[in-house]
Amino acid sequence: MRFLPLAALAGAALLTYAAPAQAQATMTEPTQAKKPEDKSKRPSPPAVAKADVHGTEVTIDYSKPSLKGRAAFGEKSPLAPVGEVWRTGANEATTFTVSKAVKINGQALAAGTYGLFTIPGASEWTIIFNKTAKQWGAYDYKAADDVLRVKVKPTTLASPVEQFTITVDKSGKVALMWDKTEASFMVK
Repeated sequence: MRFLPLAALAGAALLTYAAPAQAQATMTEPTQAKKPEDKSKRPSPPAVAKADVHGTEVTIDYSKPSLKGRAAFGEKSPLAPVGEVWRTGANEATTFTVSKAVKINGQALAAGTYGLFTIPGASEWTIIFNKTAKQWGAYDYKAADDVLRVKVKPTTLASPVEQFTITVDKSGKVALMWDKTEASFMVK
């Protein structure tokens, strides 16, 4: 019977030494870093439109949603409803960056990065440059943060564009094209 308490004591000692070692091993194991998301695998992949416009770098980062049989614009469109602020693409809000101060359709815009939003309309679009560039969609959009708004007249394209596309050329023309609609503005 004398051996039973000694065996119990030895077992308790073993547990006392093993538990901290096991806990330490768990705590010191390197945590796996979260891999950055591969945005190219999104249904609306990322894109960049970029040009040197008279010595000013113009860069537009956006995502390219597809029509997939849906109407791009209209009062009942789930993509870009007429009369409502639109993120001008998909996913994160589109950003518009200029390396120097410019004029947008004749109105001054300081160098910097802006959220590029639009309000599509049948006969007129509002192009919005907002000081809050990093945001998801237009869910937290605040008109009070608008730096500049310009009005443009949309035109009808000869053939439909399936995937939303933004272009910028060296003359400074920025074109937003989707479905059979193009809305454009000039950067000078």
